[in-house]
Amino acid sequence: MRKIVLDTNAYSAFFSGDMSVRKAIVVSDMVQMSTIVIGELYFGFFGGTKFSQNKDQLEAFLKKSNIHVIGVTVETAEIFGEIQNELKGKGKPIPINDVWIAAQAIESGAKLVTFDAHFENISGLRIWDESVGK
Repeated sequence: MRKIVLDTNAYSAFFSGDMSVRKAIVVSDMVQMSTIVIGELYFGFFGGTKFSQNKDQLEAFLKKSNIHVIGVTVETAEIFGEIQNELKGKGKPIPINDVWIAAQAIESGAKLVTFDAHFENISGLRIWDESVGK
């Protein structure tokens, strides 16, 4: 089964017409949306000028049959701690929300669809190759 987790920037790119993200979504059996990503999106919505439009678009997207919202579990927390410790040891911290998103992707066995290169510092995280989607 092809599973992906959309990072915040991938979700935004999809709705901006990015064809590589669209292809990643179309060829996946399951698209997962992290509650952390949803929180980041709402943060942007509240700070923007199109709150209602963006909220409605997100809600419609989340209702699609192949979209599944994933939350934080005790296993996610353990993976988070392991990743955070690894990054600290490497001296390569990343934004804390991204550590949670990576932990969710690892836990679910999905590839992370993102444009952020700092995820490459996380062992065991499967990252989408955008060049395959073009």
